[in-house]
Amino acid sequence: MPQSAYIKILELSKKERLTLEELKGAIEHYIEMTTKTGEQLDWGYEKAAFPYTLEMKGEGEKHWFYLKGKNPNLYRVILVGLGETEDGKDVIQITLPDPSTHGDKGKANELSRYLAKHFKAELTLFNGRIQSFL
Repeated sequence: MPQSAYIKILELSKKERLTLEELKGAIEHYIEMTTKTGEQLDWGYEKAAFPYTLEMKGEGEKHWFYLKGKNPNLYRVILVGLGETEDGKDVIQITLPDPSTHGDKGKANELSRYLAKHFKAELTLFNGRIQSFL
């Protein structure tokens, strides 16, 4: 059964409105940070920290993209989308579809916390708990 985490952009957030390009840019920044950490440690940390490729396909590419695992035995897929709440606030939705693994869930939790901190937003985790990074 698919599970989702939500990152809600609030009035006190870094930005009031987000674009998919800004969201992709934040993930690319995360990849750059893990790469630099790996260089400092002289170890391929980025391969362990972010074992995905960012891919866009089909009619949804204006609203969502997916992270495809590089090692399908450990990591398969995470969907990342941008939408709006009923009260007009932007929300990032991170979804684990049925074929996702426990590894995907761990990486999705790390990524959702990073994005919530990056955008200074409110995070509703997969288990329903709420964290605020304002």
